[in-house]
Amino acid sequence: MHATVAVDIPNQDQEARMRRPRWWLSLLCLVALQVQAQEVVRQDEFLHGERPEAWAMNRVAAASLLTAFGESPRLDPGQWALAAEAGNVPRLSASQRRVGFYGDKIEDLNKSPAFARLRLQVGLPAGWVAEFGYTPPLTINGARPHKLLAASIGRRLIDRGAFSLSARAFGQHGAIDGDITCPRDLAQVTDPEQNPYGCEAASNDRISVNDYGLDLSAGWSVGPWHWHATGGVVRTELQAQVDALTFGFRDRSRLVADGVLRYAALGVRRDFGTHWSIGTEVLHVPLDVRRGPDAPVRSEPLTSWRLQLRYVR
Repeated sequence: MHATVAVDIPNQDQEARMRRPRWWLSLLCLVALQVQAQEVVRQDEFLHGERPEAWAMNRVAAASLLTAFGESPRLDPGQWALAAEAGNVPRLSASQRRVGFYGDKIEDLNKSPAFARLRLQVGLPAGWVAEFGYTPPLTINGARPHKLLAASIGRRLIDRGAFSLSARAFGQHGAIDGDITCPRDLAQVTDPEQNPYGCEAASNDRISVNDYGLDLSAGWSVGPWHWHATGGVVRTELQAQVDALTFGFRDRSRLVADGVLRYAALGVRRDFGTHWSIGTEVLHVPLDVRRGPDAPVRSEPLTSWRLQLRYVR
């Protein structure tokens, strides 16, 4: 008697299906080994206000300040006003962008030539006015605002004829993301003169902008023209979270710079009919910087020109 043994010989399709998981497994192992090989380095620092890195962060905060842009408007309870504004961000030279590692490394700080915001003002009882600001998350040259919100509350303290004096409390919270420490253009550049810090990919850095302050605005009105002068003081709580791949290491250093800024603004607004107006102002924020441990302290302020279009309902 002969016994018959059935042997299941896989065809080519079955063999391909059997081999496929092995290829995926090998790929996952390679990826895991590569991730383990990327050592993470982190050096957290609390910066003095005159450090170049702190100066750069303070400049970002200064360019995005929620200025009063004139005296508090006369709004009845429930009445509202909507405005769109933009301000230029002056371009920095190569020497000014040399802020990393206490002034040794050039950072990509010339991301956007302007800063923009939408503003909503709402009238409250007793002459108070609440305001909310929002910066749309538009990507410009690799930089993008991240939940950058602002708010204020204020009212006129003096309102006598053509003269007024207004006071506000305001604050801002949010961040700006971008490839600042390792620009995309430097990724995979092997020339050590062009890429001396070994950037291997575009970084994903984040500058957190948190500030709150008080200001006073004096206003003079002559017909449809409204002139204003504003002075304010701002408490800043700033952080730069680095996320860069350099020389095979992932840099996750965090820099913290807390301090106080002062600002002044001069501007004018003109009414067009009952609802529309256009305003402009010049913002000046004094900033000091020491570019190196033994370098002298220099004054390198931010001066920005702003324009606002407002509609009052």
